[in-house]
Amino acid sequence: MIEQKQVFNCLEEILVPGVRRSLPELNLVRQVDIQDQRVDIRLASAALSQESKDWLKAKVQEVINKQLPDIREISVDFVEMRPKDINEVGSVIAVVSGKGGVGKSLVSGLAAISLARCGYDVGILDADITGPSIPKMFGISERPQGGENGLLPVLTRMGIEIMSINLLLPHEDDAVIWRGPLIGKAIIQFWEDVLWGRLDYLVVDLPPGTADAPLTVMQSLPVSGVIVVFSPQQLAAMVVRKAIKMAQQALHIPIIGVVENMSYLVVPETGKRIEVFGKSRGEEMASLAGAPLLAQIPLDPQLAQLCDEGEIERYQADFLPGFADAIVKSVKARDH
Repeated sequence: MIEQKQVFNCLEEILVPGVRRSLPELNLVRQVDIQDQRVDIRLASAALSQESKDWLKAKVQEVINKQLPDIREISVDFVEMRPKDINEVGSVIAVVSGKGGVGKSLVSGLAAISLARCGYDVGILDADITGPSIPKMFGISERPQGGENGLLPVLTRMGIEIMSINLLLPHEDDAVIWRGPLIGKAIIQFWEDVLWGRLDYLVVDLPPGTADAPLTVMQSLPVSGVIVVFSPQQLAAMVVRKAIKMAQQALHIPIIGVVENMSYLVVPETGKRIEVFGKSRGEEMASLAGAPLLAQIPLDPQLAQLCDEGEIERYQADFLPGFADAIVKSVKARDH
């Protein structure tokens, strides 16, 4: 007798055109009924073009016929659903900073990479609408595909899902000159109208400061917690206190941890650490936030070069495995 598990195993092999994740991974499989030698499969149409639906229908029948020859009849139907109705995201992590220029997008990218290397399904929602840099770091320029009900994210080489306004512009250097309400609407659409599917973590790269866009994310998305990014300079440390207070006092969102970027420079010839921007404030900021210090990221010319070349996923550093472990541990602690 054919079991549902066998049918799902077949569906796991079918990658959705334009995103290279399977039907179950995108949570598009809504129903599988087996009766005698007949299988009825219902798939969600969210973010799928008619061409993709036609291809998937034929591919499902082909794969099941090949792997489960005892099945004599296969029915594949689509039900109209929006991405927001089927997305299942375990934890939404917002990455914030009190000011620009401290490496918030870099930290977002490294957080996603470190989690993906640990086997988690990860996405990045680039909410920095007027200054998006995530696609450039990952070397992505292809336009997202989709249908009437939504968009499919673009996958990186490692399989990290990404959505950014830069992927929708005619040219990557086009300026986005929008007022606050339009920016907020775009961020909400990236959450509700993008088919993220099943993710363990969605990292949201926020613009700096405490204005409209960060507030939109904090109030409209189910944010599990925030990571606060800062650098050792006195000014940066002073400004980051505003971001901490916004999350803790105004919005009552837990802080997962803090990350100190540009913490030190390692001299290649000697291995000596130099605190270029002054003494580390990692422990001070962690104490102020009431959260752990997740990572101290060095000034690394190799990292800068890889980001410029769109090859950030090739970066290796001793702190990265511990970064992922610290994030997971802190999220679990906050959830309980």
